[in-house]
Amino acid sequence: MSMGTIVLLALVAVVGVFAGWAWRAYSRQRGERIVTCPETLAPAAVKADPGHAAVTGLMGHTELRLSDCSRWPERQGCGQDCLAQISAAPHGCLIRTHVAAWYEHKTCALCGRAVGEREWLEHEPALIDLRDPAHPTRTWHDVAAERIWTVLETHAPLCWNCHTTETFRRLHPELIIERPASGQTADDAKR
Repeated sequence: MSMGTIVLLALVAVVGVFAGWAWRAYSRQRGERIVTCPETLAPAAVKADPGHAAVTGLMGHTELRLSDCSRWPERQGCGQDCLAQISAAPHGCLIRTHVAAWYEHKTCALCGRAVGEREWLEHEPALIDLRDPAHPTRTWHDVAAERIWTVLETHAPLCWNCHTTETFRRLHPELIIERPASGQTADDAKR
């Protein structure tokens, strides 16, 4: 092997190590998080700047800063003291972590199917508000992150299939035909 090849392989290895550090810092800081705002002591939805974390991670010390907060632009000049919560538990304050824990060991409010890790791999589970007679359903993309705790208290879990069915039923009631279950008459089904 020539000296040029050895130098090239060493350079590739060094660049690979640095790229691995940058990717690790970047991936740890992606995603929306829910933190307790130190100023208001209320939940706030924040996003860390993963690009900044990756660049500073290359220099040996990952530095965190926010790229977005539900309290901005009014309070954009704050001290970003909530970053200590993200540093202490990078995955613990991710919204997906809280939501997944809430769904754990739960079943769909309509069909009874388990809503667990398998459901997350196929489609994100949804929610249904059983207090509302119209039974509106929603996905997590429809929920403001700072309202997550209120929604978890007032809604029931719903699998993706039931969410899709109920959404279609709500949007196109003229296309729905209710048929009695086997062994029931049409009059029994109406009761």
